[in-house]
Amino acid sequence: MKLTRRVKDILANYESDNPGTKANLARILMEGKLGGTGKLVILPVDQGFEHGPARSFGPNEAGYDPHYHYQLAIDAGCNAYAAPLGSLEAGAGTFAGSIPLILKMNSANSLSTQKENADQAVTASVQDALRLGCSAIGFTIYPGSDSMYNQYEEFRELSKEAKSYGLATVLWSYPRGGAITKDGELAIDVIGYAAHMAALLGAHIIKVKLPSAHLEQAEAKKVYESKNIPIATQAERVKHIMQCTFNGRRIVVFSGGATKGEDAVFEDARAIRDGGGNGSIIGRNAFQRPREDALKLLDRIMKIYQGRE
Repeated sequence: MKLTRRVKDILANYESDNPGTKANLARILMEGKLGGTGKLVILPVDQGFEHGPARSFGPNEAGYDPHYHYQLAIDAGCNAYAAPLGSLEAGAGTFAGSIPLILKMNSANSLSTQKENADQAVTASVQDALRLGCSAIGFTIYPGSDSMYNQYEEFRELSKEAKSYGLATVLWSYPRGGAITKDGELAIDVIGYAAHMAALLGAHIIKVKLPSAHLEQAEAKKVYESKNIPIATQAERVKHIMQCTFNGRRIVVFSGGATKGEDAVFEDARAIRDGGGNGSIIGRNAFQRPREDALKLLDRIMKIYQGRE
């Protein structure tokens, strides 16, 4: 595998990492239709844990089978496939070596009553990731939750172990709980803060939601307004998130969120591209559609990132 100049430049930003970790990052960056471009489309399928099987897979019953998601990610030309332990185990032998894997290490579920104290349970180990041939581990934190400090410490330990074995880390950073309002969960100042904390925690790849122009924190609002930080358009907000992640020295991918119309999905991709983001981690908007529709949608997203649309 010959690395492109763009991938070499990205890897150079991870100055403390060992050759094994950089090799696994390179595996992800060089895979699929976007391989070598510095752009990423990752298929995540952890929604069965988060929302339940019917809500996740009822719209497209083929999705009840973990093999379906492996094959979808491969055929679509994604950079990686991310899922919880059981899902990866269910196809580990059949698809070994076919696509870089990200083991989602913790999960929540919609049966919980936790709100201000939003948390997730650790459901896998670094040894599981090594056994399954994964390139990275994935982990979720909830900045703002009363449980966030424990989550940071959990990630610190898992990240330390993963990096020691040459695995990369992907951190889902979703503001939630505590004093954050519902609108605040997507506010540009809050998402920027969450992305920055993920970088400070040592994540290689950071996953956040696309931010709105809402400003949640009174003190932060003063700075945004007095310094005229551009946040009017989605592309401007993506650019600001990249600034918040060490001025673009960290890989940032943006969540696709709940299923929506194709035009909205493509509009999001163009904003991510124009704002300098690294790409999308898109689950329900792909696997809840019929297979051929999902393949067409993912192909067009990748063309947008390639600058072909």
